[in-house]
Amino acid sequence: MSLQATIAKLMLKLPDSWKVKMAGGEPLVIGGRTLDPHIQLIAHGASKQPPMSSLEPEVAQAAAKEGLAMLAAKPEPGVTWDDIEIPTSDPHHVPVRVYKPADQNPQAPMMAYWHMGGGVILDIEACHAFCSMIAKVAKCPVVSVDYRLAPQHKFPAGLEDCLTAYEWALKNAEKYGAPAGRAAIGGDSMGGNFSAIIAQESTRRGLPKPDLQLLIYPATDLVTEFPSAELYGETYPLSTDTMQWFMKQYLPEEFDRANLLLSPAQEARLEGLPPAIIATAGFDPLVDDGAAYAKKLEAAGVDVVHKCYDSLAHGFTAFTAVVPAAREACLEIAGMVRDTYAKL
Repeated sequence: MSLQATIAKLMLKLPDSWKVKMAGGEPLVIGGRTLDPHIQLIAHGASKQPPMSSLEPEVAQAAAKEGLAMLAAKPEPGVTWDDIEIPTSDPHHVPVRVYKPADQNPQAPMMAYWHMGGGVILDIEACHAFCSMIAKVAKCPVVSVDYRLAPQHKFPAGLEDCLTAYEWALKNAEKYGAPAGRAAIGGDSMGGNFSAIIAQESTRRGLPKPDLQLLIYPATDLVTEFPSAELYGETYPLSTDTMQWFMKQYLPEEFDRANLLLSPAQEARLEGLPPAIIATAGFDPLVDDGAAYAKKLEAAGVDVVHKCYDSLAHGFTAFTAVVPAAREACLEIAGMVRDTYAKL
């Protein structure tokens, strides 16, 4: 661990009142929500850095990995993993990391999981700790997908990698001790977007539908202007400016944002989709997006569990080492997966 990372983690162990004083002196309250003091201190430090939209994509990609590595948690004990590649029909293979818990439940479906990052930044290290947490708590194998990123690989390259990984999970679940021919899906932020899309696209492509869709602070509607996009538009780590920059890198020019392979909430027919767990963060431009999609699914008769973690910010699945409330939230979400599996 670097000296900078050590100092940062020591500062985050200070009393909450000290954290708030070091981060502006007053608790940050927006829309009736109060930001967790740990995140407020992290955000205060990050505010001294140039905005992501001012950086070249390659620079932003490197900076995001380095910054998140400073806060990374260790994987859960009792979980092992292997890094492998999924072969495809073209020269590109899809790298994945497969997690297995020591006390696996043979009835629990394998979960394919996709990390956050706007389709532009981060990799499977961003969700390393959280995927191990899902594996341990839900007692299932998890396959984490290192999909291709934009702008080096524009839409739909990353999404196609995720679909490839879902099909691989269906075919290989039994090999990893899970029910044959079945799989759940999950992801946070852009990974949540991919999950919502694949839950729908599986039917359109004639694939078995997932047993569960886990959507954590997902982007599901890139058309509608939600109030939270303005209210929390300058919050850490995701701002509306950063979201716009992501889409500029991710999408081809003049792409229709109502396309169902980008905005799954624009789909009018949501009946028959798999059960959904939707977790949102209070301090997040996307908080209204996730809540609105939960209501649409419920109205279509889909079994939905929706919870907003009011004091947390976008990206909290990656903050479990330094934000106690983030770890508690992630353990609860993993428990929701376990409980949903028990009902299948």
